[in-house]
Amino acid sequence: MDTNDSLRVASLWHSMHAISQQLSPNTGCSEIELLEADTFDLHCFQSINGTKFFVVCEPGTQHMEALLKVVYELYTDYVLNNPFYETKMPIRCELFDINLTHAV
Repeated sequence: MDTNDSLRVASLWHSMHAISQQLSPNTGCSEIELLEADTFDLHCFQSINGTKFFVVCEPGTQHMEALLKVVYELYTDYVLNNPFYETKMPIRCELFDINLTHAV
């Protein structure tokens, strides 16, 4: 996906996330972690500061939660420590990209 497609998916997910909190029959429901469709699964990990990480994979793919936690660790190591990174902007950090590719 290009940057615009990624931003569209994130925007849709954020909206669904907010609506699901209000519609949930369970008190204290705070987030959607998995969306299962016929052709893909979309997993989400929300960090403490509210940043959401997604992975789109084949239906039934295992260990995506662990992968998302690794991605978050890479984010904290390479992106948040980058003095040129502006929060709430697309991530453009070469070291993060290299290590993310290696993790995947």
